[in-house]
Amino acid sequence: MRACSKLSKLGRVTELAKLTAKNIRTWLNELRTICQCCAHGIDARRKPDTQTGRRPRCCALGHCCRKHLSPLTLAYIHSLLKSALEHAVREEEIPRNVARNVRTGTPRPRRFNPLTADEARHFLAAAQGHRHAALFELALRTGLRKGELLGLRWEDLDFDGHTASIRRTLQRTRSQGLVTLPTKTISSERRIALPTSCVTSLHAHRTLQNREREQTGSRWQGSGYVFTRTDGHPIEPATLTRHFNALLRDAHLRPIRFHDLRHSTATLLLEQGVELFVIKELLGHAHIGVTATVYAHVRLRLQRNAIDTLTTTLGGPETARPDGDEPPPQNALVR
Repeated sequence: MRACSKLSKLGRVTELAKLTAKNIRTWLNELRTICQCCAHGIDARRKPDTQTGRRPRCCALGHCCRKHLSPLTLAYIHSLLKSALEHAVREEEIPRNVARNVRTGTPRPRRFNPLTADEARHFLAAAQGHRHAALFELALRTGLRKGELLGLRWEDLDFDGHTASIRRTLQRTRSQGLVTLPTKTISSERRIALPTSCVTSLHAHRTLQNREREQTGSRWQGSGYVFTRTDGHPIEPATLTRHFNALLRDAHLRPIRFHDLRHSTATLLLEQGVELFVIKELLGHAHIGVTATVYAHVRLRLQRNAIDTLTTTLGGPETARPDGDEPPPQNALVR
């Protein structure tokens, strides 16, 4: 955001010099409660699914899907505004940065719902035969992000060495549509080992894709992506989410986010005694502190299990397990 004389969308304030901390606080609190799908007409602009023929749902039909901004996103918006106003102060356009007087609080780790080992096995079994079976298996066994999976190209795979190079991510942006972007961080650009089962399923997926290319003929879009639609075009992230949710319903598994597959990978690895540094490298976290913070409650649970094991050996009651083992959800107002 560039420092200028006007901020037209921040409440009703037009002159930058008249902006107050109360204006910013009110604006951020409104952003927190507004459904983004309703505000921007996301469902209304979405075309029917070409494969299922289903019409857009949720807000387009009058049923709000409550797609709210997360506290982390609100904190990021506040940080951008502070930076813009700080630049205006340096340019002597305003006397002070009023955004510094607004406290958003430190976003707490988001509560997530990783699959248990039994649920993970059930999920993999249910995915067999699905057109995106290789994608779902790769997501659970490696912890790749949704954008990293959709941005994977055949040239990134080394079938002989059983490795995959993560070089990009496929995202939908408001300004450019579906675009290829760099990985989330420098550390996210990495090479990971592929399990033998994933290599086998990827071979089968390539055979399926070649067959779809032959059937489509001249209408095939040669994008080079590993996971595509039946006509070769890249897969929309929202479309993949709908396929994932449908698979969970058909398999009678509890509803979770697609990103929780990534959390499931890390949690299951931690429970098997895999070192934190190895998990950090697999997930592509910038620092090991990120991995340690996100999965602190898992490590605490493992510590309690270890203590209970020792207690059983030595004799005595088991350790109490308070509710604090799980991180609280984020829903605090901006103060």
